[in-house]
Amino acid sequence: MDPLTQGTLGGALGAALPQATRAKSNIVIAGALGFFSGMAADLDVFIRSSSDPLLFLEYHRQFTHSLIFIPVGGLIMALVLHFLLGRRWKLSFLQTALFCTMGYATHALLDSATSYGTMLFWPFSDARIAWRIVSVVDPLFTLPLAGLALAAALKRKPVLAKAGLVWAAAYLALGAMQHQNALQMGRDIAAGRGHTPDRMEVKPSFGNIVVWKTLYEANGRYYVDAVRAGLAPRTFPGSSLPKLDLAADLPWLTPETQQARDIERFRTFSRDYIAQDPARPGRIIDVRYSMVPNQIAALWSIEVISSAGQNKHAKFRTHRSDAAWAMGRLWRMILAKGPRK
Repeated sequence: MDPLTQGTLGGALGAALPQATRAKSNIVIAGALGFFSGMAADLDVFIRSSSDPLLFLEYHRQFTHSLIFIPVGGLIMALVLHFLLGRRWKLSFLQTALFCTMGYATHALLDSATSYGTMLFWPFSDARIAWRIVSVVDPLFTLPLAGLALAAALKRKPVLAKAGLVWAAAYLALGAMQHQNALQMGRDIAAGRGHTPDRMEVKPSFGNIVVWKTLYEANGRYYVDAVRAGLAPRTFPGSSLPKLDLAADLPWLTPETQQARDIERFRTFSRDYIAQDPARPGRIIDVRYSMVPNQIAALWSIEVISSAGQNKHAKFRTHRSDAAWAMGRLWRMILAKGPRK
């Protein structure tokens, strides 16, 4: 999730803890400690390399987001924040550590609710857990939670923070229901085409849990569509393209080169949903993500070139289309406007 949402959930949990209610002033500091700690796991974005463009993909949502690291992350934040905040509010170090650890604990679990993937069980497993029940940015999830958490701090009423946590849990539960609705609609789309998918996943489109992207693999191709799940369900047909075939698409690439190894790293990150950009040979796209959910318009890719040396890394690229147009198109889907199948 975005940093504001991560911090707000951590702050709401801190303010709702029984230890925060023993003195009304504790609600504010507990919320503050939980807020800053709730964002801290994403400091892993600074693990980068100027010589290896894909390094950050491997470390983002890795060890800092694992369940086993929660006590360590909470302790690190307590060591920093106790001397900046906790001691000034006359908290013991153990109290500071409690609020920091609980705030830190919310981060990985909330990230796992999105579609990006979080290594919850590192170092025992490198599997990226992704429940795909909420978008990485969703104002309808964040704004009520933030409003209730802020009101709890201003009014010194932990019951408002608890109400925020109830809202968050209810919204995620609704997202889980919508996920199942969208998954069934995706299966119906595939069946209507006479396909038996080798695999399928669905995920909420940007900023909502109404319109979902459906993606499945069948007969060596990826099929991308969008559905409006729940009330007034609709299908928005999309497009397809062949999955990456290294021998056919990049016949010049040899396995021992760094670029070939980078493609395999990108394949692992992308859950093997990769294909060659039909408009640009040598560009390998992650098919899973696009601003308009029924389009194949990758948000990121890697590029390989035949003239690169054996130890040369692939280049990582990000792509941003016309955001205003894309959001307008998505909004019409949310409102159930536009063509349907």
